[in-house]
Amino acid sequence: MADQQLVDDLVTASRILSHLGIVDGFGHVSVRCAGRPDRFLMSRSMPPGLVTAVDILELDLDGEPITPNGPRPHLERYIHSEIYRRRADVNAVVHSHSPSVIPFTVTPVPLKPVYHMSGFLGEGAPVFEIRETAGRCSDMLIRDRELGQALAETLGVGAVALMRGHGFVTVGADVKLAVLYAVYTELGARVQTTALALGPVNFLTPEEATNASATNDGGVSKAWDLWKAQVSGDLP
Repeated sequence: MADQQLVDDLVTASRILSHLGIVDGFGHVSVRCAGRPDRFLMSRSMPPGLVTAVDILELDLDGEPITPNGPRPHLERYIHSEIYRRRADVNAVVHSHSPSVIPFTVTPVPLKPVYHMSGFLGEGAPVFEIRETAGRCSDMLIRDRELGQALAETLGVGAVALMRGHGFVTVGADVKLAVLYAVYTELGARVQTTALALGPVNFLTPEEATNASATNDGGVSKAWDLWKAQVSGDLP
């Protein structure tokens, strides 16, 4: 039986990401199972904003549902399974098709931390090039383990990887951090695009980025509590 708190947090994360426009009818979020690092939770294939507890599936690190013949899982579940396989420190993964981020996946301009809330971008987010694994005729989707492994390698030890012509993925030690990074990857891209239109950009130094990220990580519950209240209707 999956941990009920993890299920509840996963549903909340899906609703938050949809509410804030980080995902739309597509995109997804997952969490690693407590006490079972070889398994993770993820919704069935459906719009994130409509996810409820009954829609949550349990999968193994091959990306296969534990319960056979159940609801159809997300096609790109291998994004999640292969990152969990490679990164023992990761307990949550978000995948988004953010239109603000896409330009940074198809141009030479790197996505870098331009303000303190995007410090987790470090020295810049790497870009996954699917052609290096799938050739030039793919549909751009991470539809098998081989592509998932290649994406996980591009991510490396970082918090964010961009995906050429596709979107991005963020990871965190828990679902609150993975969601925080996803939100501020989107917002960081918007701010950087605006700044680039004005002139040369004075980016954060690597040291500033590290320190800012550590401070923001420590306050992640402030953002999570607000976003959770917004999607649950608990605001006064």
